[in-house]
Amino acid sequence: MPDLGKDNNGGLLHKLGLGVTIAIVVGAVIGSGIFKKPALMASELGSPELLLGVWVIAGIITLFGALTNVEISSMFPETGGQYIYFEKMYGRLAAFLYGWAMFAVVQTGSIASITYIFSEYTEYFIHLPHFPPEIERSLILHIPWIGDIVPLSNIGVKLLTIAVVTGLTAVNYFGVRFGGRISVVFTSMKVAAILALFAFAIGSSSGSAGNFTLDAPKYTSMGAAGIFTGIIMALSAAFWAYDGWNNITYISGEVRNPQRNIPLGLFFGTIIVITVYVLINLAYLYIIPVGQMAGSKLVAADVARIAFGGFAGSWGLTDPALISYLGGAFISAAVMISTFGTSNGTIMVSARVYFAMSRDNLFFRSIGTIQPRFRTPGNALILQAVWTSLLVLSGKFDDLTDMLIFVSWIFYGAGAFGVFILRRKMPNEPRRYKTFGYPVTPAIFVIFAFVFVVFTLYNDIINYQAGKTIIINSLFGMLLVALGLPLYWYYKYKEGKLKDIKSNDGN
Repeated sequence: MPDLGKDNNGGLLHKLGLGVTIAIVVGAVIGSGIFKKPALMASELGSPELLLGVWVIAGIITLFGALTNVEISSMFPETGGQYIYFEKMYGRLAAFLYGWAMFAVVQTGSIASITYIFSEYTEYFIHLPHFPPEIERSLILHIPWIGDIVPLSNIGVKLLTIAVVTGLTAVNYFGVRFGGRISVVFTSMKVAAILALFAFAIGSSSGSAGNFTLDAPKYTSMGAAGIFTGIIMALSAAFWAYDGWNNITYISGEVRNPQRNIPLGLFFGTIIVITVYVLINLAYLYIIPVGQMAGSKLVAADVARIAFGGFAGSWGLTDPALISYLGGAFISAAVMISTFGTSNGTIMVSARVYFAMSRDNLFFRSIGTIQPRFRTPGNALILQAVWTSLLVLSGKFDDLTDMLIFVSWIFYGAGAFGVFILRRKMPNEPRRYKTFGYPVTPAIFVIFAFVFVVFTLYNDIINYQAGKTIIINSLFGMLLVALGLPLYWYYKYKEGKLKDIKSNDGN
C-alpha cells in the first residue's frame, strides 16, 4: 500500500486531513468583508429583511458553486485545482489565462489587500511610522488609466504588511503541515470572535428585535427598479465577502484522500461560512437599525461599542471612553485575527497554481521545483511574496482587484459550465461525488454568473458615461488578463523548440 504521507516521485507531501481542509475553506473566505461590507449593503437596500436575504442568497449561490466543484475536484485531485480543471475543460490557453490572472492580480492582490487591512487595524494598538507629506510626495509614479503610485505613503503600514507576508510565506515554505496548523488555529479564533460578538450583541440590553422589521425611509421610496439595482449591488458586496471558497482546490495534491476530503471540505466549509455570516448580520441589525447602519463607517466597531455598553454596568465600568476603547479593541483584534488567518491560507494555496503552470511548461521553469527538504513549492511561494510586496508598495491593489471582479466571475461561470462539458467529454471517468441537483444546481450558478457579469459590465459603462470613472473597469480587467497572451505564446514557442530538439536528438 503506498505511503500517503509522501508522493512516490519525491513530490509534495499529502499531509492535510479533513479538519484542516475545512479550516482552509472557512479561513480563506472569512476575512475583512464581513466587517466592512454590511454598511454598504444596508445603504443600497434600506431593508433589514432584504439585507439578510441577500446574505442568504449569496451564500446559496456560493454553495451551488461549491457543490459543482465537488464533482470536478473528485475527478482531478491534483495540485493546481482550478488551473487543472480549466485545462481539462477548455485546453491550455484558458488554463493559462486563469493562472495568469490569479498571479498577476487576483490572488496576489487579495493577499496584499487582506494583509494591509491587518496592518491598518494594528494601528489601533500601536502607532506605525509615517513620512511627512512632503517626503511621501517626493516619489510619485504615474501609470495611465490606473493613476499615481506613491510608494512612500503610509510607509509603516506597508512595511508591516510586507513583513507579515514575508513571515507567513516563510511559515508555508517550511512545510504545508505547519501552515495548515496555523489555518486551523486562526480560523477557530476568528469564528470564536464572531460568535462572541453575536453573543454580546444579542445579550445586550442596548438592542431591539424591532430592528429586524423596521424599514428605512430609503427603501419605501426606491421603487421596483431601484430595489433590483440595490439587490445586485448588495450581492456584489456580499460575493466579495464570500470570495475564496474554491481556493482549497489549489492544494488538492497535498490533502490526504483528496477525492473525499476536498468535496467534504468545500461543502461543510461553505455551510459554516453561511451560518457565521447570517448570525453576525443578525447581531448587527439587533444593535443598529438598518438606516443607521448605512451611515456607519465601521459597523462592526459601532456594534461592539454599543453592545459592550449594555454590559458595562454589570462589569463595574462607568467611563464612556474606556467602554468605547474596549469595544474598538475587541473588534480591531477580531479583524486582525481574521485577516491574518485569511492571508496565511491564501498564501499557502495560491502558490500551487503557479507551481502547476510551471509543471505544465507555461511559466518560469524554476517555479515548478519542489524544495527538497520541506517538500513545498518554495520558489513559487517566494515569487508570490515578491510580487505581492510590489503591489503593496504600489498601493493600487484594491483598484486592480476591483477591475478583475468581472473577470473572476467569468472564470466562476466557466468553471461551473465545465461540469456539463466534462459529462460529455469524459462520461466514463470515475466520479466519487456527483453534483447534487444536476443539472439544475450548476445551471442556476452559470445563469447567475452570466447575469452578474452582464450587469457589472453595464454598470461600469453607465458609471464611465456619467464621468464617475476614467476607464471601464470590466474591460480594463479583460485587458490585464490579455496581457498574459504574449507570455503564453512565448512558452508555447519554447515548448515547441524543446520538442524539436528532443526529436532531432532521437534521430
